[in-house]
Amino acid sequence: MPLLTRYLLAQFVRHFLTLNVAFVSLYMLIDFFEKFDEFSEAGKPMLLIINFFMLNVPYVVDQLSPVLILLSGVITLGILNSNNELLALKAGGIPLRTIIKPILLGSTAATILFILAAQFLLPKTISTTNDIWFEQVRGKVPLGIFRNGRYYFKGKEGFYSFQWPDKQRQIFKDFSYSTWDENYNVKRLIDAKFADWVPPIWVLKTGQIIEQDESQSFVSKPFKIFTQRLPESPDDFLVPEYESAEMSLTGLFSSIGKRDLPSEKVAARTEFYGRISYLLLGIPLLLLGLPILILSYQRWGRDLSIAIPVSCFMAFVAWGLWGALQSFAKNGYILVIPAAFSVHIIFSLIGIFLLRRQDS
Repeated sequence: MPLLTRYLLAQFVRHFLTLNVAFVSLYMLIDFFEKFDEFSEAGKPMLLIINFFMLNVPYVVDQLSPVLILLSGVITLGILNSNNELLALKAGGIPLRTIIKPILLGSTAATILFILAAQFLLPKTISTTNDIWFEQVRGKVPLGIFRNGRYYFKGKEGFYSFQWPDKQRQIFKDFSYSTWDENYNVKRLIDAKFADWVPPIWVLKTGQIIEQDESQSFVSKPFKIFTQRLPESPDDFLVPEYESAEMSLTGLFSSIGKRDLPSEKVAARTEFYGRISYLLLGIPLLLLGLPILILSYQRWGRDLSIAIPVSCFMAFVAWGLWGALQSFAKNGYILVIPAAFSVHIIFSLIGIFLLRRQDS
C-alpha cells in the first residue's frame, strides 16, 4: 500500500473514532438524563441502567453513521488543506482523485462495517434494550399481534380487534371487543365502525352489542353512540412500532413475502430498501462534502470553519429529503426504489461533477 494511502487512511480512522466517541458521549449524556428518572421510579439497579446504555451504543452509532462518515472525510481533507499538505501534493503532480481515494476507501470500509452490524449485531442489542426499556422499566408487555391490517390484543378481561389508521390519533376503525367465559364461549361482543378514546371512557359509534340473555340466547342491540369503560386504554396497547428495528437486513427482506395485503408489502419493501439506503447515505454525502470543503477554502480561505457547518446542514437536508421520500413511498405515492436511492444519485452526481472540476 502506498505511503500516502496509509497516511490518509490512518487520519480518516483517527478522526472517525474521535467523532464516534464525541457524538456518542453527547447523545448518551442527554439520553441518560432523560431516562434516568424512569429507571429510578421503576426501582431498577444501576447495573441494569449501565447495561442498557452500553447496549444502546451500537444503535446510536448506526443512527449517526452518515454524518460520521461525512465529517470524518471532511476533517481529514480539511486538516490536510490547512497544513498546506494538499497544496504540496497537487504541486507535486498528484491529482485530486488520487488524494481523496484513501478517504473514499475508508468511508467504504466504514459503510461495510455498518452493514455487517445491521445484519448481525443490532438485532440482538436493540431487542435487549427494547426489552429493558418497554417491559422492565415501563411495564409494557406485548398484548397481541398485527395481521392483515388489523391489530389483535388480549386485555385483562377480553379481546380487542381494530384498525388503527393514524397512530398519532386515538381513533380506531372497525373496533371489536369481546369477553369470554371459562369455556371460551363468547359472553359479550361489542362491534362499532369507529371508536374514540375520550379519557376515561370509550365512545363507540354505529355498531351493535351482542350478549347472552337469561335463556342463554344471543340478543343484538344496535346503537348510534355508546359509551363504555373498558379495562384498557390506548396507552396500554403496546404497538410494536420498533419490531422492524429488531430485524436483520435479511429478516426485513424475508418479511416482504410474509405480508398479505398490497399496502403491507409496500410498507415492508420501503422498510428494507430504506434501511439499505440509509446505511449507504454516508458516501454520497462525502462525495459532495469534499468539493464543498475545497470551494470554501478557495473563496473564503477558511476551510473547516465553513465546511463543517455547511456539511452538517447538508446532512440534515439529506436526512429530511430521505425521510420525506420514505413516507411518500410507504403511503404508495412514489415508487420504493427511487424513493430509497434518488438522494444518493443526486448528491453523488453533483459531488463527482464538482470534484472533476477541481481536478481539471
